[in-house]
Amino acid sequence: MNPTSTGVSVVLPIDGRLEPYVLGAPGAWTRPTRPITSRVAFAAAHVIPAATADNTPGAPATVDWDATLAYRRELWSYGLGVADAMDTAQRGMGLDWKATAELIRRSGAEAAAVGGRLACGAGTDQLDLAGLPAGPAGLDRIVDAYREQIDVVTDAGAQVILMASRALVRIADSAADYRYVYERLLAGVDRPVILHWLGTMFDPALYGYWGSADIDTATETFRTLIENNRAKVDGVKVSLLDAAHEIALRRALPDGVRLYTGDDFNYPELVIGDEHGHSDALLGIFAAIYPAASTALQELDNGNTTRASAILCATEELGRHIFAAPTYYYKTGIAFLSWLNNKQPGFSMVAGLSTGRSVPHMAELFRLADKAGLLSDPELAAHRMRIYLELNGIGS
Repeated sequence: MNPTSTGVSVVLPIDGRLEPYVLGAPGAWTRPTRPITSRVAFAAAHVIPAATADNTPGAPATVDWDATLAYRRELWSYGLGVADAMDTAQRGMGLDWKATAELIRRSGAEAAAVGGRLACGAGTDQLDLAGLPAGPAGLDRIVDAYREQIDVVTDAGAQVILMASRALVRIADSAADYRYVYERLLAGVDRPVILHWLGTMFDPALYGYWGSADIDTATETFRTLIENNRAKVDGVKVSLLDAAHEIALRRALPDGVRLYTGDDFNYPELVIGDEHGHSDALLGIFAAIYPAASTALQELDNGNTTRASAILCATEELGRHIFAAPTYYYKTGIAFLSWLNNKQPGFSMVAGLSTGRSVPHMAELFRLADKAGLLSDPELAAHRMRIYLELNGIGS
C-alpha cells in the first residue's frame, strides 16, 4: 500500500532461505471525525492474557483486562463497532464461560463510557456436552443455556449475537430441532439480534448446522427461520468463505435484514458491493486491519468507492494469509500483529494458542502486514520480529 522505504530491515525466512527484508512506511490512515454511516462495521476483537498467567491448554483463562479493554477503545476510536466474546476471542478454544461473562460485562461498561457500538456473542459453551440428555430434554437445556448468556449480554447493554452451538449439533436430529431452539430464543428477546452461521473451516464441530450438510438445504432452513421471525432479526453474520453463496443469500433476505459478512477472504468485494447491494461487516480481520478498514469506510462515506476498494483490496492478501487453513488458528495471527503493533506486552494467548502457526507463516504475515502499511511503528515491529525469530532459532 505504501512502498516508501524506512531503511529498517529484518532478515526473514523466505522460501526456506534467510533474506534481508526492508520495511516500508505505515499507511496514511485516519480516524473519523464523525460517525461512519455507509456501512455498519464490527471488528471481532481478541483477548489478551495476563503475562504472568498459566496460559497453557486446559488452564482457566486469565485475562489482562487493561490491555484487552484498551484494544477495544482503539477499535472504537476508529469508528468501528466491536463484536465481542466471539470465536476471535477464543470461544471454544481457551476462553471459558466465566471469563467470557466477565469480558462481556467489562466491554459493556467501556462501550457505555465511550459511546461505542457493541454486540456480544451468546452461546451454549457453559454446557458439558457429555452430560447432555438426548431429545427434547437436551434441546430445552440448550435453550436455557442460551437464555443465560443472552441475559448477560443484554444486562451489559450490548446487542445479542446468537452464536452457533456445538451442543445443538450434538443433540439435534433434524432441521425442526434447530427451529425449535431458535424460535424460542427469538420469541424471548426484546431487541433484534444477529444470527451467526459459522462454517466448519472455523469450527469443524459445527458440521451439518441447520440440520443438513447440504448447503442449499441448510440455507433454506436458515432463510425460513429469518422470514418467520423478521421482527426479531437485525441481520445475519455468515462465515462460510463463499462469496457467491453470500451474495445470493443477501439478495434473498427480507427487506431490512442486514447481511454482515464474516468472509475474511472476500470482504473487499462484499463490503464494496455492486449495483444490487452490499454486505455490512462483522469480521475478525477488521480487528487486525482496523486503521485501513476505517479509512476505507470513511472513503465510502465520502463517495470515493474506487479509493475505498483499493484500500481494502490492498489488505486482502494479508487477510487470506491470516485465515489460511487450518482457519481456526487465525486468532494466532491477529494476536501476533497486535503484539508487533505494541497493543499487548507479549505474544501470548490463553490456552497456549500462540503456538498455532509456524515461524514461516509468521514471517510471511509480517511481510504482508508491512506491505499493506499496517505496521504502525516499523522500528518496534522489526525489533519484536527479531526477538521472535531469535527465540525460534533464527538469528539475524
